[in-house]
Parts: sequence; C-alpha cells; structure tokens
Amino acid sequence: MEELKYSVLKTANFLHQGIWELATEIGNNPEEGYQEYMASELLTSFLRGKAFKVEKPLAGMETAFLARFRGSHPGPRIAFLAEYDALPDVGHGCGHNLIGAASVGAAVVLSTVPDFKGEIIVIGSPAEETSGAKVSLTEAGIFKDIDVAMMFHPGSCNVPEISSLALDAIEVNFYGKAAHMAVADSIGINALDAVISLFQRVNRLRRRLAKDERIDGIITQGGKSPNIVPDKTVARFYLRAGKRENLNKIRQKFLDCAQKAANESRAQMRWRFYEYSYDEMKTNDSLACCFRDNLIYLGIKDIEQPQTMLGSVDMGNVSHVVPALHSYLRLGKGLEIPHTTEFARAALSVEGEKVLSLAVRVLALTGLDVLTDRRLFERIQREFLRDK
Repeated sequence: MEELKYSVLKTANFLHQGIWELATEIGNNPEEGYQEYMASELLTSFLRGKAFKVEKPLAGMETAFLARFRGSHPGPRIAFLAEYDALPDVGHGCGHNLIGAASVGAAVVLSTVPDFKGEIIVIGSPAEETSGAKVSLTEAGIFKDIDVAMMFHPGSCNVPEISSLALDAIEVNFYGKAAHMAVADSIGINALDAVISLFQRVNRLRRRLAKDERIDGIITQGGKSPNIVPDKTVARFYLRAGKRENLNKIRQKFLDCAQKAANESRAQMRWRFYEYSYDEMKTNDSLACCFRDNLIYLGIKDIEQPQTMLGSVDMGNVSHVVPALHSYLRLGKGLEIPHTTEFARAALSVEGEKVLSLAVRVLALTGLDVLTDRRLFERIQREFLRDK
C-alpha cells in the first residue's frame, strides 16, 4: 500500500503544472452559471487526453459532463465532483477554478494506478453559485450507479467533515385590486397590506424557531405609485433548517402565515419555489476519517473538528443518495472572505497553487483507499445505509 501511495504522489507532482494551468486558465476567464463553455471544454479535453471517455452534454445541461475511466476489473465507483462557474462581477470569488481542476486532477492521478479494480468518474456540475445543478443531476439519476462522491472547497481552515442547512427558496405573490388612494377603502384591495402583514407574522414565527432555523426575506415588488393602491406585491424568502423534515414543517407554518395575511387583506395569494431546494449536507463519517488520515499522512496538522455551515450547498442533495464528502482546505492564511475579488485573486496566487496541489493529492489518496481497502468501502456503505 505504501508503494501505491508513493506512486500516486509522484504522479501528482509530475502532473501538477498541467493541472495548475487548468485552474489559472479558468480563473482568468470567469464564466457564470450555465455559460461555462470554455471551462467545460478545457476540463473535458484534459480528461480525454488521459483516456477518459466523456459524455457531454449531461442531464440536458450543455456545460455539464460525465467522464469515466474503468479499471481492469469491477469494483467501487468513485466520483469526483467538479465545479467551475464564477460569480457576476467578482469572478472566481469562491475558488471554483481550483475545485474543477482539483477533481479532474485527482481523477487523472488515480487512473494511473496499475490494474486497479473499480471505476473513476468525474462529474462536471455547472451553476453552483446561481442554481445548484447538482440538484438537477441528482434528480436525473446521475448518481444512482455511484458508490462514493467527493470534492473539496477552498476556505478558511482544513475541515474534512461538514454539515449544512436544508434550504427552500419561496416567492410569495399577493394580488389585490388597483384604485386611487382617495377611494381605497371602498374600492381597492391593497396587496401591500398583505405583504407587510406577512413580514409581521414571520417576525413572530422567528421567535419560535430553533438556533439552526432561519427565515430571511425581502420585498421585490411593493407597488408603483403612492397614490395607487398596489394590486400586486412580491416577496422572496430563504427558509433554512438543520434537517429537511424540520424545514418542511417550517415551510407549512410560513405558508399558513402567508394565507392568513392574504385573508386579512382580502387579497389572493400564490407561491412558488423560485430556486432549487437543497437538502442538508450529510458527510459520511468513515469517508471523512479517511480524508483526515490522508491529510495527516501529507503532514497537515491543523485540522478542525466537524463544523456546521450557516449556509446551504447543492452537494447536500447528493449526500442523500450516495456516501459523500464536501471537505474544506485552507486557502493561504484563511483570511480571505469568499465571494470577494480578494478571494478570487488568492485563488490565482501562489497560495491557490499550494491548496490545489494539496487537494489533488489528498483526494487521490482517499480515492485510492476506497478502491483498495475493502473493509473501508464496506464501512462507508454500511454507515450510509444506517443514516439513510
């Protein structure tokens, strides 16, 4: 086993420059969600050049892809998830140029292991920042034949194991009846009264929520003129909770508030999901422990205990259908704030190159363990079935 690990690390060093060039090219040419044509082509061309078979487009998305490299015999099917979309005006302020290159790099490095049993897969997932394509990929059944899914994300510290909050994005529309304000009481139906009542009711509901539960909202349409009774108002909300089942209950209470606000104002109410719903991230403990052990093997000592994110990730949906890992590795000194131009610059700096190198090596070593350690693989599967 030690010989195989040495071989993997040697290959990672040999391929590093080409992998870093992928990250810099994508980082210097940011593309927003579902428009990542250059990034998708760069990554798939690199994979094709290393004998991976590429399927593209995927699940109806032009910039999504799936690449496969089969071993000599059947065995575990490991998927590395690549992200490569950028933020508007900010560029790669979340370091997705590093994520995409790391997953592709780790897969290619692992594919050089001689005579391995199993299959190495790269799944290119677009638009993480804007709509969360992993939800679409999950619903399309892309993960049904996958045994393990993993990725890394640059951040402020080294955290193998995270959990995140489930998310529902809800838009509420109130419909009233327009009239001149002078005769509003007798003729008009004020949709603004309904949306204001909703926010008041939500504020009372917030007081009864648990620490990991949130409702945050804004009014996106409140009327056209002060002397016209608003006949339509629109508000958008993010509802979050630590568990999907708890969030479903909160959503129903929220919608009850919306209906009562409409009834009180004599308005009509309609609602819809305006973004994909995310499930909470459920990291596989055995997979995270393996990742942690490989960090230690590589000389990394400052490793944090499991953490709960205050936000939500589309990898959460993946983690409900396959054992999954969404680890964080420290970028530089961990001081850069995500979603900023400073973070985007750091992802293209020497520090970005260092964390990319670490990510490729630790992901490849973790994949190697899953491929070669039958007991580990069985623990991962047992744990997943137990938690599910």
